Amino acid sequence: MKASDSRLQTASLEEIKRGYVEEGTAYFCICCGFTTEPGIVYPDEGVLYDAVRYMGVHIEKVHGSVFEYLLELDKSVTGLSDVQRGLLAQFYEGKKDAEVQQALGIGSASTIRNHRFVLKEKERQAKIFLALMELLKNKDLHAPATWVSPIMKQGHTIHQRSFEISEEERERVLRNYFPEGISGPMTTFHMQQKHKYIVLTEIAKRFEPRRQYTEKQVNTLLEKVHADYVEIRRYLVDYGLLERKEDGSQYWLGSAAEEQGNGRGDGKQPKGSSAKLTDNSAESLTMEQQVPEERAGKGEKSMNRRKELQEQAKEVKTEAGVYQIRNERNGKVYIDSTPNLKTINGQQFMLQMGSHLNRRLQAEWNEYGESAFTIEVLEVMKKDDNPYADPKDALAKCLESWFEKLEPYGDRGYHGEPKPSN
Repeated sequence: MKASDSRLQTASLEEIKRGYVEEGTAYFCICCGFTTEPGIVYPDEGVLYDAVRYMGVHIEKVHGSVFEYLLELDKSVTGLSDVQRGLLAQFYEGKKDAEVQQALGIGSASTIRNHRFVLKEKERQAKIFLALMELLKNKDLHAPATWVSPIMKQGHTIHQRSFEISEEERERVLRNYFPEGISGPMTTFHMQQKHKYIVLTEIAKRFEPRRQYTEKQVNTLLEKVHADYVEIRRYLVDYGLLERKEDGSQYWLGSAAEEQGNGRGDGKQPKGSSAKLTDNSAESLTMEQQVPEERAGKGEKSMNRRKELQEQAKEVKTEAGVYQIRNERNGKVYIDSTPNLKTINGQQFMLQMGSHLNRRLQAEWNEYGESAFTIEVLEVMKKDDNPYADPKDALAKCLESWFEKLEPYGDRGYHGEPKPSN
């Protein structure tokens, strides 16, 4: 087991709260494993950040907050019920008891106050339990090493029990996200974790076993799957479906993919396939090339590492745009805009918690179930180099044009009819 596989499990309380751990001369995000390194300047929207400050920027842009990331973890990790998770999400937004009661539709304001008390009691009990376990550590000679999840890669925890997938479910999910067939493009990568895992194991089948790929080749292959190929590549690595060298120069099919039956576990080359890389300049792979080797000197490794971190910094960017939540059963849609499309997973989270602000959408989500809905990006805003341009105004106009195009009212959507202009 690699050290990075269990950072969240071994991090101290303070490290978990701030969202990253310091290991050697680098900082690692406990949510996804993103790395920054002292001595490198990270640019973002015209501002230059050092390693620690940029880690904060990364967490905010990619994960929203450490609180939101932790709250989305499986209940077997947090120990929280769905109701408690929904309450914590509402409390985090600073809502009053009456507002929380109205949003969640449970009990009364006094019921919410009682829930607050129960959560405080749980906090006090947790402190005592932590103290007991700390005191026990030095006494219990038979205790196992740090507990980790069955599969854990870069902060994405996959629980085998919750991922018991029937063939019928797998086929349904793949039909939903690959309408043109599994060899075609994917409609969206915004989906629940279980569906992500099904989709990613299918995508991994597009890679040949015992073959080395450059990052460019991986990107070219994944671009055919979806435009957000960088995020898909990260998830494939995080889930162990792809593995790579430290400097990111080579990728190959991971052991987790072979365990799932991806590719051809016997290592044989398929009939009619070539042992050559897709680049015209690539020569046939020898067995020595197929097995990863670390031969670079320390100086070269350090240089490659810095280059990789700089490339990672470039990849993390904020894109504004318009998205829709579509009910595939009846075709009704909910549309909205956001300055950061990476945060639209929060819409799915609110629906799962029963706390979405659009009550019509929430009611049908509860009625039809999560599998009936898809979340898709309708338009990504292009950056305007004009210094006098107002990005908020441009985003508002973009949303308005989509309202005019889709008319998501009545039987066609979850929005109220627009008021007639005077």
